[in-house]
Amino acid sequence: MKILRSTEMRDVDRLTAEGQAVSMLTLMENAGKSVADFIQAQFRDRPMLRVTVLCGKGNNGGDGLVAARYLGEHNRAVSVYLLGDPAEVKGEARANLNKWKEKRTVALGPPSRQPGWAGFPPGEIIVDALLGTGISGPVAGPMAGLIDAVNRRPSSCSVVAVDIPSGLNADTGEAPGPVVQADYTVTFSAPKLGLVLREGPRHTGGLVVCEIGSPWSLVEQVGKGKLRWSEAREFGKFALPRRASGHKGDYGHALVVAGSVGKSGAAVMAGTAALRAGAGLVTVATPEPVLPTVAAHTPEIMTEPLAATVTGTVSERCLEGNLFGKILESKAALAIGPGLTTEAETQEFVRRVVCGRDKVPIVLDADGLNAFAGRAAEFRNPKGLLAVTPHPGEMARLIGCSTAEIQANRVEIALRAAADWNACVVLKGQETVTAAPDGRAWINSTGNPGMGTGGTGDVLTGILTGLTAQYGASSWPEMLAFGVYLHGLAGDMVYSECGGAPLVATDLIGSLPRAFQRFYVEYGRGS
Repeated sequence: MKILRSTEMRDVDRLTAEGQAVSMLTLMENAGKSVADFIQAQFRDRPMLRVTVLCGKGNNGGDGLVAARYLGEHNRAVSVYLLGDPAEVKGEARANLNKWKEKRTVALGPPSRQPGWAGFPPGEIIVDALLGTGISGPVAGPMAGLIDAVNRRPSSCSVVAVDIPSGLNADTGEAPGPVVQADYTVTFSAPKLGLVLREGPRHTGGLVVCEIGSPWSLVEQVGKGKLRWSEAREFGKFALPRRASGHKGDYGHALVVAGSVGKSGAAVMAGTAALRAGAGLVTVATPEPVLPTVAAHTPEIMTEPLAATVTGTVSERCLEGNLFGKILESKAALAIGPGLTTEAETQEFVRRVVCGRDKVPIVLDADGLNAFAGRAAEFRNPKGLLAVTPHPGEMARLIGCSTAEIQANRVEIALRAAADWNACVVLKGQETVTAAPDGRAWINSTGNPGMGTGGTGDVLTGILTGLTAQYGASSWPEMLAFGVYLHGLAGDMVYSECGGAPLVATDLIGSLPRAFQRFYVEYGRGS
């Protein structure tokens, strides 16, 4: 779905009310209920946690009041604090303030001004419904003090922001003053630009998008930008069932160039993931000393030996006499990089293959990227398709800046690099960005901290290569975004099942069939 500016989101709400016979009061009711439902689901194992709802006097506060009412109906211990003059609460927010006051009390002013307040107690849930998308400047006064108190909460105290963390600019992602540091943000109908740009992801935490009555088609109609949020509906063309007459030759042959002595696992994981992603055939080309290890691990993978250096890495000699060209013949996709090392001769091999690309789409990762550190301008080639998949540190080495600079401007940097290099850029990390040379970009909605472990990038490389072999390159940027989504979804399923414990990369490969099934169900193909 499209990611919207704040004015576009207001147009969506207005057009929903006008054309769908859904009142603004109903939209607020649905929004607040979705926040309460999220809290009930997210903290279902801790039903005794107290909830403190911090409300401003605008519509964001109205959403918070609805959430408080529903949480109270679930027997949660709920306290509501209103910052602002109650007389200034208008419209739908006023209606919900009156509903709350029919049965409960509202404390006026910040909690710090209440008798006996000693800070947010450990284990509490704080609902941030102070400020919405209308703010443009820095927060000041008592509101700023309260935001500071929220950000100094105990580590066991969780914050759920309503629509957007208070103080964050909804269009730019800038934090001109104090901004709530949320653990989760429940936003409505569509993500706002500020949630994914610049400071946004750092303050947003886990982002959840809830439908509250506005049609998906209306979001698509109103949004004018090229940034999109990855979700099941986004990738419907990849949910089509295979033909009954299909065979391995219909789903492409992927070639994975990976591995070295001591890093055979990278080749195994990338090759196995390519198979699990649906490639009909997968060949792993790896230095000759590594080949027996790779071949013994996954019997479904074919192997090709590559000439090796004395240290057991890929040698340039495998390019002599068109040896590598023959291996590449009839392949539908090429992955290159995992576990190759930064051996000088190996890096020269990588550069010659990538810069000479022609018809076969290439997914470049890991040590393949390091071969271009400080020389990324060599990526640009009007022939062939290239996707680079750096993590922030690798991206920093490619363009010659700090990792902090990458993290501060992830979307903008990915888009600029994609245009400069005539390549797709998959900038990994929280809310991975998939950027296309034509200015489109997808912000990923799946993935979790448990995936921060060695090898998960190799698995992603395999998934992207397997999908490319299977579907071709007619919708390549969109397909790459789908691969990122699927990779994160597989990780989310395992992470949930193991109670938030850290994962290992092969967990994701084993979870891929179930991730496909979940995607099919969410899209509407299966049950």
